[in-house]
Amino acid sequence: MSDNRRVKSATKKPDAILLGAVDVARTALLEEVGEAEVGDHLRAEVEAERLLTHYFASTNRGYVDWNWAVSVTRASRQKTVTVNEIVLLPGADALVSPVWLPWKDRVGKDDLGPGDLVPVAGDDPRLVPGYLVGDEALDEDNARQVREVTRELGFGRERVLSIEGRTDAAERWFAGLNGPDSPIAKAAPAPCGSCGFLVRMSGSLSTLFGVCANESSPSDGQAVTFDHGCGAHSDIRVEPSQHQPATASPVHDTLSWDVFLQDPWAPVKPS
Repeated sequence: MSDNRRVKSATKKPDAILLGAVDVARTALLEEVGEAEVGDHLRAEVEAERLLTHYFASTNRGYVDWNWAVSVTRASRQKTVTVNEIVLLPGADALVSPVWLPWKDRVGKDDLGPGDLVPVAGDDPRLVPGYLVGDEALDEDNARQVREVTRELGFGRERVLSIEGRTDAAERWFAGLNGPDSPIAKAAPAPCGSCGFLVRMSGSLSTLFGVCANESSPSDGQAVTFDHGCGAHSDIRVEPSQHQPATASPVHDTLSWDVFLQDPWAPVKPS
């Protein structure tokens, strides 16, 4: 058994009785998990007044760099040490699972398949009511009235993109593969803004983006920036070759004749 009793504490003074209770902590740990799982004593950390945690190495091959943490305490003016808790905690180099992300934060566009649904929150900042309502949030009663009004007036859509939603989309498209900084755009002979296959958009996004309608382009059917480009620009022409190979003019042969044999194995008789 190691006598290593290093204490990690920046502000709290360790309790001498608890600091010396390594054997008490080890005994409780052995009773809980067995001797095969417990290694050397590593350190002690002060948690609070008369509360200290002893750390032991885990020897389980499936938990490399994990440590057993045994918390011990005692009552005021008492010398009897009580084991408070035993847990297995990861060390600095322990193999642990990735940080948990909520479902709505980890689902991406590549995860969406036929029949899948991605709900949109009612307070999504990217969307606003389909008519001008200002920046005030709507309660449920007002939201119900909005739905009724939009249906009656034939607006069609209850919510549309907000300024934040349009800005997010513009920044995402501009920085994506159909923006001006993509490798294919930098090598393009001309920008999309001068291409005949560019379909103009409406609204505020139309000042920066259009839709590609060239089936030969990798951006076909996608929003592209005016300064994007590719090798399928409408101004690209195939120039005819200046050096055509010389060929003989067709001649109607009236001097020779063809011989047709009824029996391919019969000898040809001289005329």
